[in-house]
Amino acid sequence: MSTFTPFQSIAATRRLLRSKELSPIELIEGLEARIASVDPAIGAYIERNLETAKKEAAHADLSKPLGGIPIGIKDAISVKGQPCQSASRILDGYTAPYDATAVARLRASGAIPFGRMNMDEFAMGSSTENSAFHPTHNPWDLNRIPGGSSGGSAAAVAAGTALATLGSDTGGSIRQPAALCGCVGLKPTYGRVSRYGLVAFASSLDQIGPLTSTVEDSGIILNAMAGKDPHDSTSLELPDEDFTAEIGRDLKGLRIGVPKEYFVDGMEPGVRSSVDAAIKQLVSLGAEPVEISLPHTEYAVAVYYIIATAEASANLARFDGVRYGRRSPEAKDLLSLYEKTRAEGFGREVKRRIILGTYVLSSGYYDAYYLRAQKVRTLIRRDFDQAFTKVDAIVSPTSPETAFRLGEKTDDPLKMYLADIFTIATNLAGICGLSLPCGFSNRDGVDLPVGLQLLGRPFGESRLLRIGHAYEQSTEWHKRRPGQPGL
Repeated sequence: MSTFTPFQSIAATRRLLRSKELSPIELIEGLEARIASVDPAIGAYIERNLETAKKEAAHADLSKPLGGIPIGIKDAISVKGQPCQSASRILDGYTAPYDATAVARLRASGAIPFGRMNMDEFAMGSSTENSAFHPTHNPWDLNRIPGGSSGGSAAAVAAGTALATLGSDTGGSIRQPAALCGCVGLKPTYGRVSRYGLVAFASSLDQIGPLTSTVEDSGIILNAMAGKDPHDSTSLELPDEDFTAEIGRDLKGLRIGVPKEYFVDGMEPGVRSSVDAAIKQLVSLGAEPVEISLPHTEYAVAVYYIIATAEASANLARFDGVRYGRRSPEAKDLLSLYEKTRAEGFGREVKRRIILGTYVLSSGYYDAYYLRAQKVRTLIRRDFDQAFTKVDAIVSPTSPETAFRLGEKTDDPLKMYLADIFTIATNLAGICGLSLPCGFSNRDGVDLPVGLQLLGRPFGESRLLRIGHAYEQSTEWHKRRPGQPGL
């Protein structure tokens, strides 16, 4: 019999399960032992549902695509019978009464939801320091952030405490932590995966996606989750597709766009050199580089923080102490119930974004800010539409820098917001994006992972995975593991 091995891919684990070299219960128990050993230093998990997972493992159908595979779930995604707090105190005591559609589809494919992953509160942050529970630490340097908001999801995969996890991406919240932790993160096209059961941050931007150790694994999970959902009117009816079908094909004849706006002064030198080397590698595999322009990129951050905060202001109005979650014991009447519950329950960053969003939606400012931002969003989408008439995919850094130190940017929100400068436009345009490891940059004497971002036209996930897999298999970056003591 085999035993659980940290950092094992879904594809490899599935072979062991089907050959009965490893049982689903042994897999869960091995994963739990790894978590108990490593996660106290990382803090990727908020809680674990070990006994429930073992019961499900005992009845796992190994003939299914994900039979017996445990998958960690970001705390913003509902799993029936489990807490779903979005890492916020305002949802203390709330238990999800249903599975999110993405979770239900994973279950139907045989997967076992296992563990609640830490995150920035209501997915608002780029460092997982805004969690109401605890910060998560980067497995490559425990003094550094793992990225955010899906920092727990990325850190667990990078530390070998999860085979795969689900995250959500509103402005880079899957791709940026994947880059900073040295794993693979896929943000599907808006409408590809149902948002039903995801605690909403910005409804026109949010999308659920996987974080994995290999590109192929991301395709395997997307196969299970994708599809129209009658519970989500923004999900789309599309032909059935095997997202792993193009994996293994070469890159000859594919045109890779290199946007000049994404290669600017101020980028960390090691990030620039790693991405330049990755582009050369793609060319050596047969891809043709094409210089392109995305001229409205400079407005993306401003547009995002108008639209996202406006939608957050509306979405978070439902957390009022009346229906579910926290209710302030100090309230004397209805107005004080609203005020005190929200003041006590929301963290600093969430309050900041609610205030910003309420302001841009207010009388006298709606046209000046929100309406204009939506018009520029259309221009950003048109930039990508135009680029994809010339190229099959776009390549860039995922983040302009590697992981920064815990506490380094908490007092400067603008610097924190700029950490997502290369990922935000993807969500505004509604296209798909993939981040995968492409090298290391030495920062303050520490070698830290660098992420390569591949962007595809709407519903072009299969092509992205083909390109990402070809690059991944031609390099060794995805095989590097954190060297921190105990990991």
